[in-house]
Amino acid sequence: MIHVVAVITAKPGQRAAVLEAFQANVPAVLAEQGCIEYQATVDAKGLPPSKGSVGDDTFVVVEKWESLAALQAHGAAPHMQAYGAKVKDLLASRVIHVLEPV
Repeated sequence: MIHVVAVITAKPGQRAAVLEAFQANVPAVLAEQGCIEYQATVDAKGLPPSKGSVGDDTFVVVEKWESLAALQAHGAAPHMQAYGAKVKDLLASRVIHVLEPV
């Protein structure tokens, strides 16, 4: 199994627009062969900001894939290319961590 933690930072004030495009793409991703989990997360409400907080412009995508091949196919999928084109001008940064269990 492959785990992905993607830290997506939007340009100031653009997180809602990026999340809207992300959520619109979720059904297509969940339908991909090998996708186990794919969801956006933000800082939990009710906690004070801390060193580990991601902040108002960032969200973290938590993904699980059956295999590296499934993840690679995901990255090349037409709906992911379309999503990337739609949000590219709204993003400040994107850091993708690809991990495996030990």
